[in-house]
Amino acid sequence: MRFAVDTGGTFTDLVVEDDSGLCRLYKAATTPHDPVAGMLDALSVAADADGRSLAEFLAGGNTLLHGTTHAINAIITGRTARTALLTTSGHGDILVLREGGRAETFNFTHEFPEPYIPRSLTFEVPERVMADGSVRLTLDEEAVLEHIERLKENAVEAVAVCLLWSIVNPAHELRIGELLAEHLPGVPFTLSHKLNPAIREFRRASSAAVDASLKPMIARYMSDLERRLREAGFRGRVLIVTSQAGVIDAADAAEAPIHIVNSGPSMAPIAGRYYAAIDSAAEDAIIADTGGTTYDVSIVRKGNIPTTRETWIGPQYRGIMLGFPWVDVKSVGAGGGSIASIDSGGLLRVGPASAGAVPGPAAYGRGGTHATVTDAAVALGHIDPAYFLGGAMTLDPEAARAAVERDVAGPGKLPVAEAADAILTIATENMVQAILDITVKQGIDPREAVLIGGGGAAGLNSVRIARRLGCRTLIIPETGPALSAAGALMSELKAEYHAAQVAHTDSFDHDAVNATLSALARKARDFAAGPGAGALETTITFKADARYATEVWEIEVPLREGSVSDAGALSEFVEDFHRTHETLFSFRDEGSFIEIVGWSASVTCRLSERKDLRLASPAGIKEKWVRNAWFAGIGWAETDVYRFETLKAGERIDGPAIVENDYTTVIVDPGASAERRPSGSLVVDVGQQ
Repeated sequence: MRFAVDTGGTFTDLVVEDDSGLCRLYKAATTPHDPVAGMLDALSVAADADGRSLAEFLAGGNTLLHGTTHAINAIITGRTARTALLTTSGHGDILVLREGGRAETFNFTHEFPEPYIPRSLTFEVPERVMADGSVRLTLDEEAVLEHIERLKENAVEAVAVCLLWSIVNPAHELRIGELLAEHLPGVPFTLSHKLNPAIREFRRASSAAVDASLKPMIARYMSDLERRLREAGFRGRVLIVTSQAGVIDAADAAEAPIHIVNSGPSMAPIAGRYYAAIDSAAEDAIIADTGGTTYDVSIVRKGNIPTTRETWIGPQYRGIMLGFPWVDVKSVGAGGGSIASIDSGGLLRVGPASAGAVPGPAAYGRGGTHATVTDAAVALGHIDPAYFLGGAMTLDPEAARAAVERDVAGPGKLPVAEAADAILTIATENMVQAILDITVKQGIDPREAVLIGGGGAAGLNSVRIARRLGCRTLIIPETGPALSAAGALMSELKAEYHAAQVAHTDSFDHDAVNATLSALARKARDFAAGPGAGALETTITFKADARYATEVWEIEVPLREGSVSDAGALSEFVEDFHRTHETLFSFRDEGSFIEIVGWSASVTCRLSERKDLRLASPAGIKEKWVRNAWFAGIGWAETDVYRFETLKAGERIDGPAIVENDYTTVIVDPGASAERRPSGSLVVDVGQQ
């Protein structure tokens, strides 16, 4: 038995896969002050439903996969460790000066952002390594020891080390690491060349700073997580979802916590890719995961899940740069808990503020008073107040209508139903803009893609979103309410290794490049023999970070083999680069040579026999009934409501209709039709509005 837990901003999702391969979904309220408690609550709900004690239930599990927002929340809220930076003399302002970009070129009203590590905790070390790896100035170890004494005086809890050109010759960084371990025992540190051997110094320094700052807290979290799971009765392996759409052991996550900063959202595209392949013929897919707090959008392009190094937490250029690859996910503050209000100019706003899990929407009856997207859906009759979370939680429809009346209908001089519909319309527009932002920038026409709706709130307005985008097909997987957790069950143990090695296609050094690729391959094989031992299947793939010589930013291009053995292999790579560049930017420049600035190897180890997930169908449930619901252009109407699990493969329903199960409600708007597929998914032809 395997467990997958995704801790979101509002709910903690749990998918339990039994030994026969059938799955069950469960949800519990997230406990922001103690995320492990929310996980144990969800596991307790599952144990109760199975008729066993929590200890008995957990004892039957062999693997627990966990997606968490703990790391990114700590960065956003400033709860990271007190961290210092050691860097090369003359480069102490690297985190202050950044890369010089401006999101709004002529807007001078923004305050200049503070560096991630204060300048007062940045210490310059006398040393200098040149770009060719030669040592111009030997490391001054006495100066390092003096800095260590100052670190003690400043009660520093973590240290980041980023020296110039350590990616070519790491000797000085390694020696500083030895001195820190000896003279500052118990204080974790991160060496930039080991973590992120990238050429760009700011990104390397920033990633080292973020990683070091997270180490004390994530180490405690992972230790606490494993300890409490063991105490509760779990004896299996604990794996943590990474930002690169894979999983790693909890101990490895504690060693390099930057890998799990974007942990939760990275799993949705894994599940989305699977459902897009079996339920449609589309080459491209848009995966939209709607939670209570955020709307996370990712894409699958020709079967591949793109990653990006443009990883900013907060506004671009003014936020925090990770400089570390993660699955390209666009997140906006638009979810079931997004708060609606009329601003001073009389315009309706929805989000980014959220009612979250506590106190939650007004309908929750937990002290929340603001009108939210969930309240709007309740006011329209789209959500059954008596059947929220499968009846585990009863909503207050009068409180929902009152909140919509007070916050939107009254100020906007609208009937409550029209105001609630307007809330959903604005929420839809916010979500559409996020999708356009991530698709058009990567050469995807949303009209040619299939939309995958995941998350508990996805079904409320996914037909509207598909129509706005021009998508003809919407897929709501039966595991959709916990899409990220389902993706974790489909995921594989994964590691990526990077190396900086500059090469040019007009004077290609085959020996140097192949030596670099061989070293990366050895690291990948070592991982497969270590954490990946016993895997059912192991795959190693290679990529290059390349650009036209006149460009500033590089793109990732897969290598067909683990080497560039001869002129023929180089020609293949050149053509692959041109094709990738043309897909992304609509042009190729065959007259320019290509510059490669880095190489990487990815190793994936498949641990599970099964990848397809099917939900167990509960017995003795009602198949169809009627509910009064409101739809634009129709008004209030007696609407057919279907139970998701009881729809048979090939069964078709026409809108307006509602399809629901314990954890989601799918609105099939007028003019749309839906069909249950053998995979269990609900595939909706969105029709015309």
